[in-house]
Amino acid sequence: MADTVTIPIEETSVRDAPVDEGDHDKFAHYVRKSDITSSAVNGHAVVALCGKKWVPTRKPDDFPVCPDCKKIYESLKKK
Repeated sequence: MADTVTIPIEETSVRDAPVDEGDHDKFAHYVRKSDITSSAVNGHAVVALCGKKWVPTRKPDDFPVCPDCKKIYESLKKK
């Protein structure tokens, strides 16, 4: 029988910042694909381009795109 060892992992990132209770329920935000996957697997909060931080729980297709995220994304595409 193999022994199992649990190793604690220290996390230091934007995940430590407080979760925003703002308008994330009203808009779909732009977030890194890898962050979405991590959130789905681990339940971690994500940070949108506009700076909103929350744990995604709803389908983004049902909401309009956040105007701030869209503006930032469009400016990044031009570079």
